[in-house]
Order: sequence, then structure tokens, then C-alpha cells
Amino acid sequence: MSRDHALGDWYPVGDTVLPQIRTTRLLGTDLSVAWDGETAAVTGTDGTAYPVQIRYDHVWTCLGPAPRPLFDIPEAEQEGRRRVPCGSVRVRCSALRAVENFLDIAHFPYVHTGILGAEPQTEVFPYEVKIREEVDEVWATKVSFHQPKAASSSGGGADIRYEYRVPHPMAAVLYKTCPPRPAEWDVIAIFVQPVSETECFAWPWMALYDDMSSQAELVQFQQEIFLQDRSILENQLPVRLPLDPKMEIPTRADLTSVAYRRWLKRRGALYGAQSEAP
Repeated sequence: MSRDHALGDWYPVGDTVLPQIRTTRLLGTDLSVAWDGETAAVTGTDGTAYPVQIRYDHVWTCLGPAPRPLFDIPEAEQEGRRRVPCGSVRVRCSALRAVENFLDIAHFPYVHTGILGAEPQTEVFPYEVKIREEVDEVWATKVSFHQPKAASSSGGGADIRYEYRVPHPMAAVLYKTCPPRPAEWDVIAIFVQPVSETECFAWPWMALYDDMSSQAELVQFQQEIFLQDRSILENQLPVRLPLDPKMEIPTRADLTSVAYRRWLKRRGALYGAQSEAP
């Protein structure tokens, strides 16, 4: 456990879809989050006011005295993209488990059958993974997979190109083929709010080129995907993400997971992780 390290990062604690006042918990700390449509405030039960920023249609806060910079997603500002906050899904698992699941390609045919994958097309073709030292991020590139329904706007199956980016221990960004514009990337992100070491909220967010689907259809599509993931995540053991390579045996398809776990250990991002075998 490394809560002190985790205190220096920014986390989502609400979205900006509608004005609201909500209570929530972050890193074991109870918070009140107020959003009036223009400004936001995050306070603790003792009256402590925490820093706030509005980015990617979410309210972000940091509980530490010296916040590290929040990562940038340049596509969020591109003209013509639809930015779609998709609400949240509460999951009884480590936030790190939720991010790793988002990075896992091999589960598509079995968990998201008929949408992101289907048997017998289950092979994960070779792809490349590296930790980009200049930005301190994990990247997986040259990923491809056949999907029956890659997006809400898809008319049928297609071979989809993917790139994955991990800019933050509890956030990941997916770039995938945009069905209406094959030369462009759709952007799908997961921002994770660690309630505790064993529970989290996943906040999906998208920046798409899609003039056909309604906002409700786009949100429903992503909610369906994450609800399917939840049943798997809540049955994984151990609940915290194991970082000791002896605890789980990876396959060739798990290259991104291996790099992610190595990167977490190097950064000391251990909140929600199990660093040694019991």
C-alpha cells in the first residue's frame, strides 16, 4: 500500500453533465462535490477545501499538498469531435485491476461476445509495447482485432486498429479505428476513482467522430461494455492487483499488462496493488 504516493495525483470525483451536489469517497476520504454548471468545489467532512480542475467533462481533485500535473489528451480539443462523458460504474475491485482490464484485448470474444469480439476469432495478433521514457507512459501499438460491432455507429464487423496509452496509474486512453472516418482515431478513455484499495468508480469518456448516434445511444453502448466487465472484475482474486510475477503467469497477449505492472512498481504506484505473494 502506498497511499502517500497516490495523494499526489488527480482523480475524477464527478462529471459535468448536470449541476449537482454529491457525496463520494476518494482514497478512503469522504468528500462533498458541488458543480453548478460553471464552477466546482470539493470539500472534506472537516471543511478542508481541495484543489479542483475541470478537464474532459469531469471534476478532478487531488488530496495531496503538491499535485503532479494532470495528463493531456489533445484530441479533446479537436474540432468536430463529440465529447461524451458516460457516467460511472461502481466496481468492487482495485482501481489498478480496472485499468488493467481496460488494456486486456484477449477477453473481448468471451466477455463482450457479439460486440467487441466473437468466437472463433479469438487470436491476439503480435503487437508492440514499450514504456516511453520521454513522457513516462506505457504505450501498446500495432494492435488489431476483428470486432462484430466496434462502435455504436458500426454497421457490421470490421478489423479494428488499436493503440493503448497509460498516462496515469489509474487512467488509460484507447485510440481505435473510427468507423465513419477510417483515417481517424476514436478516443475512448477510462478515468478511475479509487474509493479504497478494493473498490472504485470507473468513469468512461469518449471523444468521437459520430454524427449518427444519439448521446443516449453512445452512453448506453459504453455502459453496457463496462457492466459486462464488472462481473469479471468482481470475481478476480486477489482483489488487489498482484505485482509479483510469480503470482500470475502471463501469456503473449498480456504484454501490455506486464509493462503496466512493471511501470507501476517503478513509479511506486502501489495503492490497490499486492506487491508480494502471500
